[in-house]
Amino acid sequence: MLEAFSVLKQSLTITLFVLSMMLIIEYLNVFTRGVWSKGLKASPWKQVIFAALLGVIPGCLGAYTAVSLYVHNLFSTGALVAAMIATSGDEAFLMFSVIPDTALIIHLILFVVAIIAGLLVNRFWKKKLFKQKEMDFHIHSDEPDCICWDPKVLMGQIKNMSFIRLSLTGILIFIMGAVLVAMGQHEHAIDLTPGLSTEGGHHHHMHPSWINMTFLIVTGISMFVVLTVNDHFLKEHLWKHIIKKHFVRVLLWTFFTLLIIHLLGHYFHLDELISGNLYWVLLIAVLVGIIPESGPHFVFVLLFASGSLPLSILLASSIVQDGHGSLPLLAESRRSFIFVKGVNILIGLLVGFIGLSLGF
Repeated sequence: MLEAFSVLKQSLTITLFVLSMMLIIEYLNVFTRGVWSKGLKASPWKQVIFAALLGVIPGCLGAYTAVSLYVHNLFSTGALVAAMIATSGDEAFLMFSVIPDTALIIHLILFVVAIIAGLLVNRFWKKKLFKQKEMDFHIHSDEPDCICWDPKVLMGQIKNMSFIRLSLTGILIFIMGAVLVAMGQHEHAIDLTPGLSTEGGHHHHMHPSWINMTFLIVTGISMFVVLTVNDHFLKEHLWKHIIKKHFVRVLLWTFFTLLIIHLLGHYFHLDELISGNLYWVLLIAVLVGIIPESGPHFVFVLLFASGSLPLSILLASSIVQDGHGSLPLLAESRRSFIFVKGVNILIGLLVGFIGLSLGF
């Protein structure tokens, strides 16, 4: 019972961090809307680079934007491939939460691999996979301004807080207070994957001061966003998109993944089981990557965080999977979805095999 409570506490910690990062990315996406498509159509190599940049943005918004530009004939097939290789969906938030140093390395590699793959596809694949048609962008392009810097408006929002703004402000204040208390008590390092045997592997412990400072910074930025955006942003972007769509799913996937890993660690020598079947595990990771859903891939991030999985397999998984990013593509063009996934599978297997052969 106590162990399950410990896993739940860790799952909540990770989920709150993930959702805070989602909020910041959502804010930046709205703040910079309207700049995605300028000057892209006439330059295929710019499309590929820009698509890779969209892909490495944590979450699915960058991938949604890439699909939207593709179906508007502003992105080539190579650019779409680049975006889907670079993106890791919501798993990127999880990686930056539990393995931030490695997450930076993975995203840098994904960015480079995405550009190379996109340019190669543009060079050798000229056939159109999708008949373009007029349609609205998937991201919000026709909504009212959500971000206002008028001091009178901001003060009015603070003085006459809506229920949702007041509730979120209270929650954020409570979280910041809890973090400050934890800093004062000098808590021990958090084990992100409790119960796993560490023989032959390394646990990725994060020093509590680093965790606490990161939480304070992320929570402080979240507070700034909550206080400065209008009620439309809070209702449509934060409540309907981030909280309603992601909170329960991220929490449950994280909790049950951690719990399963915890239980497996009690009954099996998980490190030995994986290390003895690395190529099969690579194949499984790549096949799971086909699923256009954020969540099933959490297990590979957490296995790596526990020291049970080599970097090459996590990298292969990140190349193939794209969270929810490809769902709009699946809805618009199954041919394009199959082609992009096929290319990503080949590249993921190639990178994974090379990595395992080189011993990382």
